[in-house]
Amino acid sequence: MRTSNWWVHLLLIAASAIAVFPVLWILATSFKSRAEVFSTELSIVPHTFTWDNYVHVLTRADGVFLQWMANSFLVALLTALVALSLSTTAAYAMSRFRFAGKRAISFSFFLTQMFPGALLIVPLYRIVNALGLLNSYLGLVLAYATVAVPFCVMMLKNYFDTIPYELEEAARVDGLSHFGAFCRIVLPLSLPGIAVTGFFAFITAWNEFLIALTFMSEQRMYTLPIGLQQFVNQFNSDWHYMAAGAIIVTLPVLIVFLLAQRYLITGLSSGGTKG
Repeated sequence: MRTSNWWVHLLLIAASAIAVFPVLWILATSFKSRAEVFSTELSIVPHTFTWDNYVHVLTRADGVFLQWMANSFLVALLTALVALSLSTTAAYAMSRFRFAGKRAISFSFFLTQMFPGALLIVPLYRIVNALGLLNSYLGLVLAYATVAVPFCVMMLKNYFDTIPYELEEAARVDGLSHFGAFCRIVLPLSLPGIAVTGFFAFITAWNEFLIALTFMSEQRMYTLPIGLQQFVNQFNSDWHYMAAGAIIVTLPVLIVFLLAQRYLITGLSSGGTKG
């Protein structure tokens, strides 16, 4: 059986290589000089390693890149907090209660995932503009939460369905209210699922480009995806600087993923099953 599946292993190795190769190329480019990046000689490994690209990115324009990173972290963190605070209560209601319009609301959450994010820019822009929140972190957080909350509700609803309702009934017998049982019983048992949805909301805001580009007009208010665009424009392309910036942008998310990996895997596997 093992020898008959050798081609499956080859396909997996080939798929892994295809997925990893662009990342390795960006990592190698971040250590190359400008002359080597634009050289006609094809080489993956840099001839001479240099940290100048990282130094330039982190110190350019009086540390504006660090300001962009702080902006992205603030917006992503607030988006995750808003998405979790709204989606946990909504998902609990969808999982535990019966009420008029429940099926229609569930269908609307699924429906929002079918449309590309670009279609939402015009209505979101008009709403945020009417609220006077353009070029503000709050406007960006509200727009990102609009995208993240439906998915978070669906994910957490599936996770809450796996928690036995008998635990809440026992807590109710002991004198807890619905909200008390939710806070003291359901939420602690749902930490893996909450970690997954929080991570998704954080990544949604951290990586998003088009909405931020449309809403933000002041350079020091930019988030990292817009900031990285400044290295490549119509008249000049600093691919070595952009590669270094891309690696720096990836590191915080990678660290968070490694620290929460156990909870993320548990949450994904539990939230994807029922019963």
